[in-house]
Amino acid sequence: MAKRTLMAKGLTASKPMTGDMLDAPALVAFDFDGTLTARDSFNAFLRWRAGPTRWAIGLIKLSPALIAYAFNRNRGKLKAAAVREFLRGVSLSRLEADARSFAEIHALSLFRPDAIAAWRQWRARGAKLVIVTASPEITVAPFARGLGADMLIGTRLALDLNDRVIGALSGPNCRAKEKVVRLKEVFGEDVRLDAAYGDTSGDTEMLAIADERGYRVFRGKP
Repeated sequence: MAKRTLMAKGLTASKPMTGDMLDAPALVAFDFDGTLTARDSFNAFLRWRAGPTRWAIGLIKLSPALIAYAFNRNRGKLKAAAVREFLRGVSLSRLEADARSFAEIHALSLFRPDAIAAWRQWRARGAKLVIVTASPEITVAPFARGLGADMLIGTRLALDLNDRVIGALSGPNCRAKEKVVRLKEVFGEDVRLDAAYGDTSGDTEMLAIADERGYRVFRGKP
């Protein structure tokens, strides 16, 4: 089946930076779910979009994938199964509109105040701020734009030729070593972060290439 990648508009990049980096601003990466937010935003989005009844039915249908995850611990496969169950066939325009509505309604109930304070402090210092997340770029994009992020790097969904979600990921789930792979794609093989913030083992590799490593440093509640 022909397909293409679903990517968030205006916040992504596809080639390494070039030029003199001596006077470049600080480069700071934030994980999204559990770091900038107090809970998983993608699950919250799927549940909000589906509604109580459809959500409950969908979870029942996802039982085989959930059981498999208990053994293989493959978050990418589980996420792809959730995308297939709840988003397959949805148009790009509809998904973008729903993501914007969700962000407008739920931003205040998701963001950690101390994380946002740190974000703003780095912004005041002129840093380049990047969100690196395992959640789909398309659902995080409205939050990233609201924060004024310089770039968003996340998991990509695949579309068919009619711009509808086919129910699969395009490329690997953006967690663990894949976060560093994606950062290198944008900033070059020698990328070094001035600071990075995360909250799970999926952020370990990203934190390892940062001078300042913030692991579970944000605990504020919305």
